[in-house]
This record gives sequence, C-alpha cells and structure tokens, in this order.
Amino acid sequence: MIIIARKYKQVHRKELTFDIKDWEKIERQAEACHTDTTKYLRKMILEKQPIFYDMKEITPLLNGMRVISKNINQVARKANETHSVTAADVEILRKEVESLFQSVSTSLSTLLSTKV
Repeated sequence: MIIIARKYKQVHRKELTFDIKDWEKIERQAEACHTDTTKYLRKMILEKQPIFYDMKEITPLLNGMRVISKNINQVARKANETHSVTAADVEILRKEVESLFQSVSTSLSTLLSTKV
C-alpha cells in the first residue's frame, strides 16, 4: 500500500473592507491586468513597496494653522456682532490665508515627494 503524503500550505485569512467606489476601481485595474481581483490584490500587496511619511516635522505648522483658524473665527464673530469689518479687511485676511495655504501646499508636496 502506497501512502501519498500531501503538503498542506498553512494560510492566514484576513478580511478587507472596501467602499463601493474603491472596489470598482480595484476590479477595473484587475481586469486591465487580465487577472482576478484576488490575484491582483495579492500581487499589489506583496510586490509594491509601502511609502511612509514622517509627519512629525509639520506638526507645529498644523498647530499654527489651527490657531489661525480659531482667530479667524473669533474675528468673524466680532464682525457679525459689531458690523464694523469692511470688505477691504476681509480681502486682506483672505489674501493672507491664501498665501499661507500656498506655503503649506508647497511644503507638503515637497514632503510627499520624498520617501522616508
């Protein structure tokens, strides 16, 4: 009598949850690669290198932006109470916030273009 020994793979199952739009995108990408979604996801997970960003460097900047945002809200409340803010004042404030936004965007895009 010959006994054939089977080699069983040990596997670990993990359930992932995707929203409908993300899942449809994954299905389209898998179809474009002429494979099923399981093989596509396995290949993407195992062969792609993850990119991590050190966000500690921009924490002070984000905190400063929160403070500015709170100050803008306080100015807006006072303006609504006293009706003493002019359109020119608002335009100056808007330009300053827009300038800050551009600086932050530039800093973040530079940060995101470099891998840690």
